[in-house]
Amino acid sequence: MDEARQPLSRKVPIPSSRINPYRMIIVIRLVVLGFFFHYRVMHPVNDAFALWLISVICEIWFAMSWILDQFPKWLPIERETYLDRLSLRFDKEGRPSQLAPVDFFVSTVDPSKEPPLVTANTVLSILAVDYPVEKVSCYVSDDGAAMLTFEALSETSEFAKKWVPFCKKFNIEPRAPEWYFQQKIDYLKDKVAASFVRDRRAMKREYEEFKVRINALVAKAQKVPEEGWTMQDGSPWPGNNVRDHPGMIQVFLGQSGGHDVEGNELPRLVYVSREKRPGYNHHKKAGAMNALVRVSAVLSNAPYLLNLDCDHYINNSKAIKEAMCFMMDPLVGKKVCYVQFPQRFDGIDRHDRYANRNVVFFDINMKGLDGIQGPIYVGTGCVFRRQALYGYDAPKTKKPPSRTCNCWPKWCLSCFCCRNKSKKKTTKPKTEKKKRLFFKKAENPSPAYALGEIEEGVPGADVEKAGIVNHQKLEKKFGQSSVFVASTLLENGGTLKDASPASLLKEAIHVISCGYEDKTDWGKEIGWIYGSITEDILTGFKMHCHGWRSIYCIPKRPAFKGSAPLNLSDRLHQVLRWALGSVEIFFSKHCPLWYGYGGGLKFLERFSYINSIVYPWTSIPLLAYCTLPAICLLTGKFITPELTNAASIWFMALFICIFITGILEMRWSGVAIDDWWRNEQFWVIGGVSSHLFAVFQGLLKVLAGIDTSFTVTSKGGDDEEFSELYTFKWTTLLIPPTTLLLLNFIGVVAGISNAINNGYESWGPLFGKLFFAFWVIVHLYPFLKGLVGRQNRTPTIVIVWSILLASIFSLLWVRIDPFLAKSDGPLLEECGLDCN
Repeated sequence: MDEARQPLSRKVPIPSSRINPYRMIIVIRLVVLGFFFHYRVMHPVNDAFALWLISVICEIWFAMSWILDQFPKWLPIERETYLDRLSLRFDKEGRPSQLAPVDFFVSTVDPSKEPPLVTANTVLSILAVDYPVEKVSCYVSDDGAAMLTFEALSETSEFAKKWVPFCKKFNIEPRAPEWYFQQKIDYLKDKVAASFVRDRRAMKREYEEFKVRINALVAKAQKVPEEGWTMQDGSPWPGNNVRDHPGMIQVFLGQSGGHDVEGNELPRLVYVSREKRPGYNHHKKAGAMNALVRVSAVLSNAPYLLNLDCDHYINNSKAIKEAMCFMMDPLVGKKVCYVQFPQRFDGIDRHDRYANRNVVFFDINMKGLDGIQGPIYVGTGCVFRRQALYGYDAPKTKKPPSRTCNCWPKWCLSCFCCRNKSKKKTTKPKTEKKKRLFFKKAENPSPAYALGEIEEGVPGADVEKAGIVNHQKLEKKFGQSSVFVASTLLENGGTLKDASPASLLKEAIHVISCGYEDKTDWGKEIGWIYGSITEDILTGFKMHCHGWRSIYCIPKRPAFKGSAPLNLSDRLHQVLRWALGSVEIFFSKHCPLWYGYGGGLKFLERFSYINSIVYPWTSIPLLAYCTLPAICLLTGKFITPELTNAASIWFMALFICIFITGILEMRWSGVAIDDWWRNEQFWVIGGVSSHLFAVFQGLLKVLAGIDTSFTVTSKGGDDEEFSELYTFKWTTLLIPPTTLLLLNFIGVVAGISNAINNGYESWGPLFGKLFFAFWVIVHLYPFLKGLVGRQNRTPTIVIVWSILLASIFSLLWVRIDPFLAKSDGPLLEECGLDCN
């Protein structure tokens, strides 16, 4: 094969010995589900009809949710990259690198919640990445316009002049200094340079001094002067009013002074804070990311973008080259809109009590989606194709030329061709022909300079007029910036050669003005899509609807690592935010249930997006289903009639299928059983707390326009390792699962007491109810452990509210007892004694 056509990556299918049994059990489980529901529907429980009806509705919903989650995992794949081929083709030693430039985006808002030292480590890992320095530009978005962030970035740019050459000289990993120096490994392994120990010791000292300077800036920022912050030249800091300030851009590295201590060039580092004015909707993170798209297009205009949260550093310095193996692949690269990497985390306890790692999602669901149309975008650790963010359709795949059958006479073929030509002429006259141009590098290597509908065959002077009309259409789509509009037409990137740095900076300030997006397609068809706090799902969904595909890349060494909430309250609050975003999408015009038909979105990919916005609604049947065991134990009723032998077979078959599905899923994915079980537990914990609140909060926001929030306040902690795990923070989200636990504990005690009082025969029916109650308690066990904590410091407010709700509920059931037949008078029985 020609070297230029050799693939830079390949699919690695799951071995058939592992995936085929998994698919077979899914089919068997579907059949068993059919027989199971036939029995459940055809055999109601007459003396507990309400309980039976609720349980059947819940079970049908769970079955539909399982189908939505299961079938996108039908075609899982893995991928392998060829970094050696990439280097031979685009990055040969001794020659100018032909690798594509990449713009890196880092977003931060509040330095009190996102410490500047964390952001600095992320920036340092980007500046030291294993990629040609002239191809790397780092843009930091400070949406809080904090002078602390600005000064910390200035210190970071100075420290980078020492840190970057150290990283590249000794090829260290990771290239975030905080995490590199914290590693509990033999750092001398594979190191042969005699100066390494001395240089490492000196660099560690330099980093500690850097940390002290950052800490001094943080301490200084604790007390804001009455007149506001002032810069070194004595002028007031423009961002003193966070909600009303002009746009700010500062180039720290890349134009002047952008060299390290050894005289080598450093990547570009740019601070960006977009303009904020009262009365404008700034669209939070999505708006900040779109501002970075425009600024970077004016200043560097790399064809590829990588976005990272401020707490996600580059753990594998070759991660960008891994992504380029897909983006620059001659076979599949043309249609790839983004390459998504899995999220990996530092600082999580070994048991991962609250499923922070999301291993099941990243190592099972995402691999399944990669076999269809690609993984969904998860908000960070993703390399984008810039043109895909501009709302263009994916290039169409060229169809191979149709073969001509030689069995027909030549005169017949010629008549047939003539007839077709005449039909084309009659149906589409030349004067009415119109063409829609998209970027199709496979068909035309030169960039397309138009996007709207352009008249063909415009003679003479009309060409200039058509160009003006088309430029007006582009400005209406992209905004009133001729420099930015011109950059959108350069498919392979690059900036205007005749423009001065000062004029480009002036234009960059213009494109981050708060009114720039008015009456344009930004946030609707272009860039990060507005309409939900989880803008990542919407953005990826729109790209897939345009026919693009995405790629899931899992390098052997994790590409990026970040931090995750450790304690229960913060974790629930994070899940609440995700679920609320899904509810917002459910009520929007971009809902996958009805949006994007007739486009490029594949059927099973739509299943996955539907599941991603429907899952919060499962909280309602889940809460009802977890309450049923307590009701059954308190009332003596059950959700099923006495089982026959045939019915027992279907119940047993369903449980066995569920069990085997989990085992085979873990077998082909490599997920450990404890990770899988933690995911199952937190599905229940999050479902009866965060997802439930998200549904009601979303309904209030969409239907009534009431925007509510749940505050989390810290109640203390200790200084030990993972001390944050035991920190308790009060939040309203804790009440429903706590109440469920109390109800089921009360039900178990009541059921066992009743069986002891009524004798041997009552123990048989009790076992099914106890199993049902223990199923709920076991799934909520991590919640119970987090609620109690290490020192049993559960706040009184939680205990009072939960006991109150559980008591009221129990007393109501005892008083009403709706499942027992009512009699008009007392029940009199003959005792057998003669009282006369």
